[in-house]
Amino acid sequence: MAVVIESSVWEPNPAIYIFIFFACLFSIISFPYACSSNSGSTAKAPSLFDHGVSPTASSFRFQRNFLVLYSLASVMEGLWSVFGEFELTYYGLSKEKMVLYLCLGFAASLSIGSFLGVLSDLIGPKKVCFFFCFLHLLLGLLKRIIPHLSVWVASICLSITSSVFSFGFETWMVVQHEEQGHRQDMLSETFWLMSFFESACLIGSQVFSNWIIGNNTEKSLASHSTAGIFLAVIGLVCLTRGWKEIPHKVALKEYRASFHAYIVGDKRIWLLAWAQASLHFSVAVFWILWAPTIVADGREVHLGLIYPCFLGSRMLGSTVFPWLISGLASLRTEDCLVYAFIILGFVMSIIAYDYQEVGMLVTLFCIFHVGLGVVLPSLARLRTMYVPNALRGGMISLSQAPANAAILLFLVQGKYYHNIGNSTIIAFAALGLFTAAGCMHVLKRWGKQPYQNWHKL
Repeated sequence: MAVVIESSVWEPNPAIYIFIFFACLFSIISFPYACSSNSGSTAKAPSLFDHGVSPTASSFRFQRNFLVLYSLASVMEGLWSVFGEFELTYYGLSKEKMVLYLCLGFAASLSIGSFLGVLSDLIGPKKVCFFFCFLHLLLGLLKRIIPHLSVWVASICLSITSSVFSFGFETWMVVQHEEQGHRQDMLSETFWLMSFFESACLIGSQVFSNWIIGNNTEKSLASHSTAGIFLAVIGLVCLTRGWKEIPHKVALKEYRASFHAYIVGDKRIWLLAWAQASLHFSVAVFWILWAPTIVADGREVHLGLIYPCFLGSRMLGSTVFPWLISGLASLRTEDCLVYAFIILGFVMSIIAYDYQEVGMLVTLFCIFHVGLGVVLPSLARLRTMYVPNALRGGMISLSQAPANAAILLFLVQGKYYHNIGNSTIIAFAALGLFTAAGCMHVLKRWGKQPYQNWHKL
């Protein structure tokens, strides 16, 4: 008599999605009332996104239009990244070639993306955002014309767009916010809303990509490229008609002198840059290794159902940010980052050195993303405090260069030559997060260095 062995596939409890949704909703809705109660005011509670302030109509319109554009860019980024894994598998790439695909992408980010921020400061961030949409449009058209477009070309293009996405829209928003004279207290709200909407749009792009994938793979690839073209065209139209930028010309020599004086010559910026690089490295390590870590020892898991849990956790963390900064806690941004980086470091340490079941691993990864949702707007807030707007793009892109170099090294040594284990790579990520916490502690002790006397380029 044959013995039938039933294999179970692990998947998250559907109640997790409901909990994350209602937790985010409760955090957003209750925050204005908590602020009113804490201040002792008897005035009527502000609106949903009016966290203790009453922005003018133009300020609210500016924020709303930017978030729509940023959400559109987030969908474009998520659409290609989700479908890209399916495409690599469809073309039959081996594990070694997939590693080379990642290496080529990070090499492009290191060699090209590191200097796009400087270009953004010199020619204006709007042009770089326009280049972001144009590159997505070009990639979609090439895939429609050449169905079997080289995955190496796609890797370079997507890595460049990811580099632009990491700094371009934020820099443009901050510059436009200052030029149009909007209130500074709206920036913190916009930062956490950016993280919130980005995560929501990445979930939406996954749902949309899975819906596009059908039985006819060739047709699915073509439909996916068409969707990318359509979104890119909408983005270009919004950039062309909906936004105006004050033209300015900056001499390279003057920019170089200012960058050396206010970025390279300021130790506080070095601390902030190291924290950004450590976070960028740990996030990249997570997205490369989270699936192999969960399916280790042949465990069967529905990875597609776990992915929204991470992004939903990040949404929840972004809604916690205003509670910590301007809510009942009212922590300094540096203190908030110290605590958050320490928690993230401990989470990565546990993952690196302690074998866990799938449920515990998913829980730890969700905690990591809750902390990520707090850290991202906090770092953006610190950049506004310490970095001049005219140098913001270059500072962000160049601070990612050490992280991209480290990721490229670990990919070659660990995933290609198998000289370094996954746990060791995760341990280095944890170490970087702990050093980032130390940098934020030192930054708090040194205090803020104002640059009011800094002249605009």
